[in-house]
This record gives sequence, structure tokens and C-alpha cells, in this order.
Amino acid sequence: WAGPAPGASRHIETFLEMLAAERGASANTLQAYHRDLVHFAGFLGTRAVEAADSDAIRDYLAALSGAALAPRTIARRLSTLRQFYRFLLAEGVRGDDPAAAIDSPRRGRTLPKVLSQAEVGALIEAARRRRGPRGTRLVALLELLYATGLRVSELIRLPLGAVRHDPRTIIVRGKGDKERMVPLGQPARTALAAYKACRGHFLKAGETSKWLFPSRGRSGHLTRRRVAQMLKALAVEAGIDPGKVSPHVLRHAFASHMLDHGADLRSLQQMLG
Repeated sequence: WAGPAPGASRHIETFLEMLAAERGASANTLQAYHRDLVHFAGFLGTRAVEAADSDAIRDYLAALSGAALAPRTIARRLSTLRQFYRFLLAEGVRGDDPAAAIDSPRRGRTLPKVLSQAEVGALIEAARRRRGPRGTRLVALLELLYATGLRVSELIRLPLGAVRHDPRTIIVRGKGDKERMVPLGQPARTALAAYKACRGHFLKAGETSKWLFPSRGRSGHLTRRRVAQMLKALAVEAGIDPGKVSPHVLRHAFASHMLDHGADLRSLQQMLG
């Protein structure tokens, strides 16, 4: 760190020297704090940075928001101001902390990852290119996730009995131990029938299992982690960024694509549980 810019407040200089000496702040950290404080001082104009009040800080944050800065960036700059004014209070330069009563901006939720219908189709086609029981099982998993919007925890714990009766529906036990009936389209029914014909491949000789998707692991059924791994490997084969693909993303795709095609929101909520 080369030190403060010419004309910067001596209190900014003292604050940065404290960070370096007492907290061992790196050069990059010092530069970031210096940049934030000089930017705020520039916003204040002729007013001294050490004398700013809460209204000035709020006006500054509003200006940053109006400039479309990311909430994370605004929160970082407010954090710098908070540390600076706490330091001034501790040093006796001020008798109050103008940043203490100011709330951090909401960081907002990250937008959910979205798969297009074409991308879901590419995943299913990639699964169909796989041969043998594992490929057949993967097609069934994909078709069920996309046709029903099941949570992966609901999918892996589906009992065999959930699909023994009417092939047009499955019975799902979801949150709060509540049961709901979810319709199945023809592609999912076809994939499920093909999988059930080779389901025994995933059991030891003479073994039975109550689970629709049995596994030889400790749980007795496929795990959430294994399903996620299978989907990410399949994404690579389909030429899709594996970071975009997960069981939850397929649940979101189911909901989004149903709404795009005019599904009733209340019915969709019931299917999603």
C-alpha cells in the first residue's frame, strides 16, 4: 500500500495505519478500504469525512443504489464506513457513531438457474444413448423428475408401491408426511415401465426391496448425492454446463415450463406439494 492520496483526511490515514499495525491488514485490503473512504469523501464534497452524519451516509447509500451497484458492493462500502466511524469513536475524535443505526442493504436472492425445454430434451436424449439397466434407470429418473417436479428427497424414497396401481399417477409422501397424487405423462410412464422390467439388476440375487430405486448402499435406496452426480455427468455428455444441472433445477424447470404452457397455478402448487 502506497499510502493515502494527497489531500485525503488525516483520519483516514490514521485508520489505515491502525489496520496495518494492529490487524495485519494486507496491502490489497488497505487499498480497498482507502478506495471506499476516498469515494465517500468525494461524495461529501467540501464536508469533512470525519464529521459526516447519518443522513449523509444514507444519502450516499441511496446514490450507490441509484447507480445500480450490486447490493454486495454497497454492503461492503457500508462495512468500511462502520469500521471507520467505530475507530473515530474509540479514538475520541467523535462522540457518536453515525453508521451504527444504518441497516445493511438486502443482498437479494440469486436468480434460480434455468434449463430450457431444449436443454432438458438434450439431457433425456443423452440418457437414452446409454445402454443397459443403468441407462434405463437414468432415463426413468430424469423423466420422473421433469414430469412431476418431485423433490429429490421424495424421488429417492418412493416406495415400489407408489407405482404399482394406476400407471397414470404416482402417490408421493412429501413434507409433513402428507400424501399427494401426481399425474404422469406418457413419456414418464413408458420410461418407468422399462425401468421396472430391469429393476432387479440393482438388487442382489434373491433380495427384495421396498424402494422403487434400490441401491446396495447403507440407505437401501439411491442417495441425493448420487442422483446429483449422475445428472452432472449426464450434463457433460449433453454439452450443457454441469453447474446448471441439479435435481432442484429440474423441479424448477418442471414448474416454469408448465406455467409457460398455461398450467393452472393452484394445480401446479398442489403437484409440487
